[in-house]
Amino acid sequence: MGEGRRETWTTEEFGTSHAGAVGVLLADGTVPGPVYFDSASGSGGEAVAQWSVYDGRSTRVSRAAALRAVCSCGWAGPEYRLDWDLIGKADLDAAAEDQADACERDWDEHTGHVEARAVPLPETVTMLLERLEEEIDRLTKTAPVAAVRAARRLEVACPVPQARAAPTSTGQRRCRIGEPAPTGSLCSSSTATPPTPTVSKTYSNKHAGKWNGRWSQDGTVC
Repeated sequence: MGEGRRETWTTEEFGTSHAGAVGVLLADGTVPGPVYFDSASGSGGEAVAQWSVYDGRSTRVSRAAALRAVCSCGWAGPEYRLDWDLIGKADLDAAAEDQADACERDWDEHTGHVEARAVPLPETVTMLLERLEEEIDRLTKTAPVAAVRAARRLEVACPVPQARAAPTSTGQRRCRIGEPAPTGSLCSSSTATPPTPTVSKTYSNKHAGKWNGRWSQDGTVC
């Protein structure tokens, strides 16, 4: 798996264990590596893996033949072929928006299946967690520092067991139990800002469009 900046999707519950993105396939069925953009300062290039940069309009940029949803767990969705006769000279991010949206829906369905297969929590635990979320949300508004401390106490009191995952046949690793929580989630203490209320999904650079050299979220090519 190569690395490059691109838009990713995560859920509050699964975090980076099931981070999704729009993946690219070339005409021969292979996955392209990231595209490197030269820095204006000359200090080094920028590696980008956003699907919309693969328009083949530069000698160093491959042309995408299909898009598909991919997940950090190794799952991949169905392929959506790109009709370049129809796309013509249009910007790929606009011309293939429907295919990219279909990829996101496929990933939504994938995470729904993952959640359905997850071990159910006892009702008493579910009620306690909901009450805890409500209290931390209240603290976030009235006493932000106390909210951060409460999240840290929760992290210390309820450590998540670690498990080493076996690699797949392609060399990609499977989901790892106890992946670091995404920034701003209930159990994250990696930032100085207080936790935010639980939401169903979080995004990085949603609908960012063409690469402009200013994205801040790192992603990986699956």
